[in-house]
Amino acid sequence: MNDPDSGLKPPVSGARDAGDAGRPKRSRRRKGKQKGATGPSAVSLSAGQAAGSSGSAERPKASEGGDTARRNKRRRRGKGAGGENVRPLAPVGQREASREDPRQAEGRRNRRKHRGKKAGARTVPVAAEATVLHPAAEQALEARSTPHAPETQSAPRPAEREGHDAPLYAALDLGTNNCRLLIAQPTRPGQFRVVDAFSRIVRLGEGLAASGRLSDEAMDRSVEALKVCAAKLKNRSIRRARLIATEACRAAVNGEAFLERVRQETGLDLEIINRETEARLAVSGCSSLVGREAKSVVLFDIGGGSSEIAVIRIGDNRSSRLANHITHWTSLPVGVVTLSERHGGRDVTPESFAGMVSEVETMLAGFDCPGDVVRAAPEDFHLIGTSGTVTTLAGVHLDLPRYDRRRVDGVWLSDDEVTAMQARLLSWDFSARAANPCIGPDRADLVLAGCAILEAIRKRWPSRRMRVADRGLREGLLTDMMADDGVWRRGRHRRNQRGGPRNPAKPEGQAS
Repeated sequence: MNDPDSGLKPPVSGARDAGDAGRPKRSRRRKGKQKGATGPSAVSLSAGQAAGSSGSAERPKASEGGDTARRNKRRRRGKGAGGENVRPLAPVGQREASREDPRQAEGRRNRRKHRGKKAGARTVPVAAEATVLHPAAEQALEARSTPHAPETQSAPRPAEREGHDAPLYAALDLGTNNCRLLIAQPTRPGQFRVVDAFSRIVRLGEGLAASGRLSDEAMDRSVEALKVCAAKLKNRSIRRARLIATEACRAAVNGEAFLERVRQETGLDLEIINRETEARLAVSGCSSLVGREAKSVVLFDIGGGSSEIAVIRIGDNRSSRLANHITHWTSLPVGVVTLSERHGGRDVTPESFAGMVSEVETMLAGFDCPGDVVRAAPEDFHLIGTSGTVTTLAGVHLDLPRYDRRRVDGVWLSDDEVTAMQARLLSWDFSARAANPCIGPDRADLVLAGCAILEAIRKRWPSRRMRVADRGLREGLLTDMMADDGVWRRGRHRRNQRGGPRNPAKPEGQAS
């Protein structure tokens, strides 16, 4: 039967025989809700429509003289002709069917909330000493998270989150060139998390080689930096702290008087450690960078006023404290500050560089260290350098746009790469060195003096490779204090008392 307005009527969805004609007529809206209709829709279904119905009634085509109001109505329902970019509006029944299950919506909201919490839990690095998960135990030799890790770090795993309630430890190192502080708390066995850090170049030993005394300007700079450290320590509940001073205060005739001034003005009580203790602390701080395959290692710490060198032989029975394997050690009374002041660090020529290397070689000649101490296969022996000199070389070698401790700490440099980087730095003038982001103006007049000390060490102990350590005395102090207090041992005991991991289906330390 023909409809004068819209042409042929479409067959009623679900009609089986002519007897259905006696049924009451349905509106177009009701027909759209009918299931089982055949024939393609005039406009493709949206995703919600496809999920809410298995088919749709065939829509009639408008005749040339069709009613304008009816066409507009269909257009408003998303059925407009002409390919208009209008999202079809599903019928009420289909819209109801396409709505999301409330449980699915709740699950999606929870996932969004969880992702927001994870993003908010990321630790923020502090200056160059970003929050680090520092592995010091022998069983985690190669594990690193972060140091001073930049500069963003993922949220701590459950085993690490347990350390957030652990006691705080502090280590302060006042050297010839730098004043450094770390505040950390133990986490997993052999590791700790740095919660605060401070580092500032103070040049306490400036002019010391010539006068034998600490200058008033150098002491003023150092006291100001120590006041910052004192404020950080005062604002936290520290269980145990060790504050040390090294070569500048050891060598200066007014070193003790300066430390008394520090006590009066800042309340900090610093101790002057001897050279052997300094060498052992450097080894303790870098122990996790000595691989299991190494049988012998020469570790050196090029400081501002002295340079410590430790020869390490590792047998079959490896101790949990690498410092116990030191067989020979020495402390050279020369560092980057004293050597650059004697030879000139601003304008360095190949001749003056060779003179610096020769002076250090003469000092090393007096070090009684049998040659067979480090005689081993090339893959069993390597150097480890912990100082601003070697970290600077690594940063320049990696061509970093800014110094990044995470990229530098633990990196390997071949012997050829070290030689090439030293030659490259020697070819630069002072302004070029100062412009490099991994050197800067504060170290531009010191870095070549450090390279001269490194060159003398490499000549005495040739090695195919060298590992770079952006760590040192502070990490050694923290490791020793925590080990002496047994915080990691008691932590394992507490976990055993609780009956093992919280989630027995997952190994300890994995995210639940």
